Amino acid sequence: MALRETYPLYLAGKAHAPNADLVVTDKFTGVAATRVAMADAATIDAGIAAAAAAAPAMAAMASYERQAVLAHCVTRFTERADELAQALCIEAGKPIRDARGEVTRLIDTFRIAAEESVRMTGEVQPLDISARARGYQGMWKRVPIGPCSFISPFNFPLNLAAHKIAPAIAVGCPFVMKPASRTPLGAIIIGEVLAETALPSGAFSILPAHREGADLFTTDPRLKLLSFTGSPDVGWDLKARAGKKKVVLELGGNAAVVIMPDADLDDAADRTVFGAFYQSGQSCIGVQRILVHDAVYDAFAKKLLNRTRALIAGNPADEATFIGPMIDVKEAARLDGWIREAVDAGATLLCGGGRDGAMLDATLLENVPPHCRLNTEEAFGPAAFLIRFSDFAQALHIVNDSKFGLQAGIFTRDLFQMLKAWDHLDVGGVVINDVPSYRVDNMPYGGVKDSGLGREGVRFAMEDMTEIRNLVIRRRPQDM
Repeated sequence: MALRETYPLYLAGKAHAPNADLVVTDKFTGVAATRVAMADAATIDAGIAAAAAAAPAMAAMASYERQAVLAHCVTRFTERADELAQALCIEAGKPIRDARGEVTRLIDTFRIAAEESVRMTGEVQPLDISARARGYQGMWKRVPIGPCSFISPFNFPLNLAAHKIAPAIAVGCPFVMKPASRTPLGAIIIGEVLAETALPSGAFSILPAHREGADLFTTDPRLKLLSFTGSPDVGWDLKARAGKKKVVLELGGNAAVVIMPDADLDDAADRTVFGAFYQSGQSCIGVQRILVHDAVYDAFAKKLLNRTRALIAGNPADEATFIGPMIDVKEAARLDGWIREAVDAGATLLCGGGRDGAMLDATLLENVPPHCRLNTEEAFGPAAFLIRFSDFAQALHIVNDSKFGLQAGIFTRDLFQMLKAWDHLDVGGVVINDVPSYRVDNMPYGGVKDSGLGREGVRFAMEDMTEIRNLVIRRRPQDM
């Protein structure tokens, strides 16, 4: 299925094609695949103005009306699933099997939002907690926070856009979105589908723009919430410049998985290979640090190496491909440099380590020194390393010895070790008998430390996109 020659942006809910300035490349071949309209500062300002004007109408939508919009999206995304997967395969270099999986998650996320859109409940609260409050009754409800700004990343251009857009519609918030300039097509197609619905005029804008020209997404005071997914350096800088608006950040990680002696080693090796090298490791919860108990280290390492060497790399359009290209040559060269830095510092290269343009081999190392960037920073590519340990408390300490704290995985059958990990790991989520890369789209998802602020997962994002509005009722003494 070929891409169209050009794609518009969406301003105030309508397609606009003022130019075709953004070239979107096929990430495997490096050649231009299509062109997309770019928003300038005036267009972004117009989108924000439209969202601000649409806020009362969005807030006034009935629950069933918001649900109908989301249900329409579910239907249309299902009908266009092949088109969405092919576009994702081309613009992100994502292996086609993984691309289909992301389309499924897009649909799931909108379906969950449709269900949650009629559950935005409040609470009746007794206030007569002492004699002075006798006759007072309280209740509260959630109301939309107002116009929102969304900035989404290149690695999950469909589903991570969905995790911002779908909750906003569910609660009645208008929005402007800046998709990643390297992978804008998924968000544009979402915009096409939203334009078919009965959303109020101006309720949404999808505005591809380069980072340096998109300051209004962060600084404009008409926007009441900024939700950003991307690198920590960029995210924290945006927060510092966001002014009074609420900020939600889903940032990076160098996620760890712990393999205990009672683990099913074959299952753990299968899942660890997936977690480390799925979509070429370009996931903020991709497995980067593999902690293996000394009692099973040699046996597990052998299984992991055999599975890693068997991975098929190549054209992401090929059904057999597991490892596709990284997003561009620059990123592949960066991580290649980190691998070489670790080896030069004393790390042992177990497999991989080769690069051809944007294609980087699935790479495993061991004995990576603590100061190396491969250990301390987010690799965001197909590289991981093993760490030997002998005590569970030591393993938990190693996991926590990171500036990141997104998710961690523990392979064990010991209930008490599971609970200890849950109690002591300084992360946003602990996954038992699976890798930290696992996510279901209705669960609370996000991190601590440099990994971010707030939680995604539809219901939890809906909470961030609303404010609590309280009501107090006084009954006169003669009325009681």
